Amino acid sequence: MEVINEKVVRTDNTLLAITHLTQLLSYAIGFGGFITPLIIWLSSRNSVEGMDEHGKAIINLQLSLFLYVIISIPAILLLGLGILGLITAGILGFVLPIVNAVRASNGESPSYFLTIRFLS
Repeated sequence: MEVINEKVVRTDNTLLAITHLTQLLSYAIGFGGFITPLIIWLSSRNSVEGMDEHGKAIINLQLSLFLYVIISIPAILLLGLGILGLITAGILGFVLPIVNAVRASNGESPSYFLTIRFLS
């Protein structure tokens, strides 16, 4: 008797879109915008087609936004330029997950501009 271990990879665009939208938990309840997509990505990156690419893009965005906020806080002392950085980070953190959720539901690759590629 021969047992063959095959990986079953499924296409689930809805899960990809939900993973992008879970980033908005930080705006809704104050936390969970980083940990929830991280858990979804780690638990299904080998079983859902495209999850690894989308998950890395999400984590890169969240880490980049965190870095931009940390840099913007002391920059408030420099003629208020940090306030513009905080507003920009807030807008990007709200708009980009929605845009990429739509892209994921259409089967397209994520497009997070202004992100630093921590994970490649």
